[in-house]
Formats: sequence, C-alpha cells, structure tokens
Amino acid sequence: MVDLALKMLLHERLRVAITVGGIAFAVMLVLLQAGLFGGLLANATCTIDQSAADLWITSRNTPNVDFANPFPESRLQRVRSTPGIARADNLIVAYMSITLPSGAQDRVLAYALEDFADWRLPWRLVEGDRDSFRRGRFFGLDTSASTRFGAIAVGDRREIMGKRLELVALSAEARSFSTTPIAFMDFRLAQDLSPYNLRGNTSYVLVRLERGAGIDTVRNELQRRLPFNDVLTRSEWAERTRAYWIKNTGLGINLAVTVFLGCLIGMAIVAQTLYAATLEHLKEFGTVKAIGGSNFDIYRLLLKQAAIAAVAGFCLGALPALAVRHFAAQGTLAFVITAPLLIAVFAGTLLLCAASAVISFRRVASIDPALVFRS
Repeated sequence: MVDLALKMLLHERLRVAITVGGIAFAVMLVLLQAGLFGGLLANATCTIDQSAADLWITSRNTPNVDFANPFPESRLQRVRSTPGIARADNLIVAYMSITLPSGAQDRVLAYALEDFADWRLPWRLVEGDRDSFRRGRFFGLDTSASTRFGAIAVGDRREIMGKRLELVALSAEARSFSTTPIAFMDFRLAQDLSPYNLRGNTSYVLVRLERGAGIDTVRNELQRRLPFNDVLTRSEWAERTRAYWIKNTGLGINLAVTVFLGCLIGMAIVAQTLYAATLEHLKEFGTVKAIGGSNFDIYRLLLKQAAIAAVAGFCLGALPALAVRHFAAQGTLAFVITAPLLIAVFAGTLLLCAASAVISFRRVASIDPALVFRS
C-alpha cells in the first residue's frame, strides 16, 4: 500500500514539490517564531534561572526582575535570622545611565552584589574574575553590549551615572528582555552611584536554604516576618517575569497568530493537492474497491500520502530553522528550539496533514467500483 500511495503521490512531481514546499514553509514559519519567542523569554529570566538562589524576596507586586522597586536593605537581618537559611544577600537591580566614547548617553541594567561568586552571577565569564568588582570603581559588562555600545574591552573606562569606572570583566549570555546591556558591580558602589534611590535600599534579597530545609516552611516564615514583601521560589519568580512580558508586549498573541497562519497554509496546500490527486486517480481507487478493498483501505492509502508529504515537508522546514538557531548562537540574537518543540511541531504537522486527507476521503468513499469497467 505504501508503494501505491507513493506512486500516486509522485505522479505529478511538480504538484508534490509545491505541496512539500508549502508544508516546509509553514513548519519553518512556526519554528522560527516559536524559537524567537522562547529565546526572548529565556533572556527575560536568564539571571533568575542561572542564579544559585532558592528564594527571591521582592517588594510587593514587583512585575518582573528588570523593574525592581527598592525597599530597606536592613530587612536582610530578618531574613538571615530565619531558621533553615544557609545564606542571604541583598541584590540591587537598577537602570543606570552610561556615557559612550562618542559622548552619547545610553543605559545599562546594573546587577550589584557584595559576593557574585557565591550566587553564580555572572555564570559565564569570558575575561576577568568576579572578585575584581569589589576592589573599587570597577564594573563588568556582558559582551552583547558591543552591538549597542560598539567595541568594548577589559581596561576601558566609562562614565556611569557621571562617575568614571573601569571595565575589569566581560561576561557572556547575560541578556535582558529589553536588550539593555547588563552590567555587574559592587553593591556599595551601586548605592554610591545612585544615592537618591539606592542609599540604604536594596532591590531583592537572594536566599539559599540549608540542606534538608523545607522550602515551604522557610518561605512561610519569611512571609510572616516580611509582610510587605513577596517571597517567591525561583520558578515562581521566573514565571511571573515571563507572564509580564507575554501579557504586556503582545508576544503571546503574535505567536498564536503565526502558528494559526502556518497551520492554515499547510492544511490548505495539502488538502488541495490530495484532493486534486484523488480526482485524477478515481479509477485507481475504484480498482482498489473492485478487488475487495474497503473504505478503510482507501483512507489508509490517503493517510500514507499525507504522512509522506508531512515528513518530507517537516524535514525541509526544520533544517533552515535549526541553521538559524546555530548562527544566532554566534551573535546576540536569542533563539531557542528545543527537542520538545520539534516533537510538538512534527506531531502537529502529521495531524494537520491527516485532517487534510479527510477532505479527499469523503470524495473517494462514494466511488462505485463499477467505474473501473466504464470507458
């Protein structure tokens, strides 16, 4: 039956090429859009996901990690005195102005800690070391900043909030959703650079639990001691951040529309091709019925034709999408295509092509086997 299905499908090779090409275009469209969507969301939560913190303490109703609301840094002492906590430190996340060599003003998103190494931030250093941030007016910068600021190198000096700092470290993979470059600096230095907003304040408290400590128990106790703060697990904080960007930027609607259009294009092309091919081979289908074949056999034949087109189209569509992911990884564009995404798109392609075959089956089911004997 596979041979017959393939022969009938390849009878008009140009039509088959158009069908497979249409499916490939739809698959590529969906993968590219979903990959970009996943990459942007990964950027939005990369510092949360990569940090060593089990719990994040934020001000009440902070929408996402980039838009922090300061609160008194003295609350750290209540956190450190809570049973079950191995370590807790203040973290400042704040936008700061930076002066470029051209004299233009731009912004960085500053992450400020007293001990970066213990919290695994930044998680991938290209040059320099984390301990250098605490030695004076020094800062680190992610290499993605080069696309916005121009060439950067260790030893460069830049004015941040009007004060001259030296670049002593370069990181990689630390990106923000808004594409604002991420900078790293000492906690006290950040407070000195922006005393009006940050002196005596912090943005977050990072918490790491003792081995064996129950996260729910510790969290409930922290929430009792800090009634004006939110205490969130790493996954909860990442989910809140992603939800903010999805709801407030239209990313979710954009992805849904793209997937819908991709499905519509693929299904329309496959349905039209299979239906046209069915009309051209009515006698062949009649022959199958005349020799004892059932409607189920006909339906299976059509499903195999749809499956062949789906597999070929998926492979041709996935290859360029994976190539884009590879090249994007070399630059600053975030692009995430995971194995579960590929499996889901492949399953969806098969399902839609099978649904398209139903249109042809309705025409074939009513064929009279006597058609074979008519001239």
